[in-house]
Amino acid sequence: MYLVIIGVLLLTLKMTDVAPVVNWPWWGILSPFAGAVVWWAWADATGYYKRREMRKLEEKQEKRRERSMEAIGTGTRRRR
Repeated sequence: MYLVIIGVLLLTLKMTDVAPVVNWPWWGILSPFAGAVVWWAWADATGYYKRREMRKLEEKQEKRRERSMEAIGTGTRRRR
């Protein structure tokens, strides 16, 4: 996402003729978009985001389980 934002910013600066960016070559302006495509392809191929999503789901389930166990009095934190 950061690469897309940088790419849009550079493209906007190039199109509005802002001094340092107007002289840059087009491949330099469009390279963040290529980087974003490579990143998304890698993330999809390796399952990066799916693993992250599954880890969050497991943490949420564990917290819910702990709350339920505490509510019925058999939680992991035992009082003496």
